[in-house]
Amino acid sequence: MAVKVTEPYRHLSREELLDKAAELGAAYEQNSYSCSQSCVAALHRILGFPDVLVRAACSNAAGTAWQLVGTCGGLVGGIMVLDYYFGRPFEHMSDKEVIMDPNVNDLFSSQPIARMLFDKYIQTYGTATCTNIQQQLYGRMFYLEDMQEFQKLEDAGGHSNLEKCPRIVGNAARFTLEILLDKGAVEIGG
Repeated sequence: MAVKVTEPYRHLSREELLDKAAELGAAYEQNSYSCSQSCVAALHRILGFPDVLVRAACSNAAGTAWQLVGTCGGLVGGIMVLDYYFGRPFEHMSDKEVIMDPNVNDLFSSQPIARMLFDKYIQTYGTATCTNIQQQLYGRMFYLEDMQEFQKLEDAGGHSNLEKCPRIVGNAARFTLEILLDKGAVEIGG
């Protein structure tokens, strides 16, 4: 059964709702940082899932724990939300034996949905990694644990320029919501 978007957004058309997801994702990134958490926060506002998911997304930013060695946090946050709706539930897991149905089958059925978001990143940016996206946006990478490097990112418009990191996060929220709508997990309207 599909969930409905939260009350403030039920009157929006599909395109308006996708635009709102992008707008909220960008605004959270601009004002709160953490690309992963900002993507999840935007979708939380629209979908109303438990806020513990927002909290759990906190450190998947700047290439995982600010180390520039991983996936774009916007992508990670989006996959976390997709897994909230389509992921394998705990009760279908086993620590005693391999059980194909529903255990392993649930795992295999959730992967293609996450892959849709990954593929959208590759199609849009040619990459899924934080370092490569930073390279595209700024011509270099910034090691954000170093406050001088963080300031250089800010000076380059990292959060003040809506075409930089905020746009990436906004797109992640938009792409994720689009998949949720297309797959029937979410519906619009009263």
